[in-house]
Amino acid sequence: MESPKKIAHEIGGVKRDALRFGLNGVKSDIVGSHPLESSYESEKRSHEAMKRTIIGHTYGTALPLKMDMDRQILSRFQRPAGPIPSSMLGLEVYTGAIDDFGFEDYLNDPRDSETVRPVDFHHGMEVRLGMSKGPVAPSFI
Repeated sequence: MESPKKIAHEIGGVKRDALRFGLNGVKSDIVGSHPLESSYESEKRSHEAMKRTIIGHTYGTALPLKMDMDRQILSRFQRPAGPIPSSMLGLEVYTGAIDDFGFEDYLNDPRDSETVRPVDFHHGMEVRLGMSKGPVAPSFI
């Protein structure tokens, strides 16, 4: 017996749900981030690796493993998807990112813009529980 033919599709596809997330541009799929941004990220990763190596040589190999476990625990504490975004304050304090002065500190947080769509709580929880795929919230209208 032959099985009936089915059309393969994903509910809430990664970037393809035009009704829920709007049309996406081809340029965003082709062009990566700015070269300075990618250079900054790679320098930050190498600095973290060097820091882990120095701590491992100084205090033993158990401390970097404990630090990784603490980082994983702190990265899991999040608010449910909704109007108030999760600030991840514990992780920022632990990694020292709270001392960084980013563009959102002097320009504005992009989530506070008037062109940001409101977050769909139900879709955010579906993504978090693995029932749906795609970004938790669309970014801009």
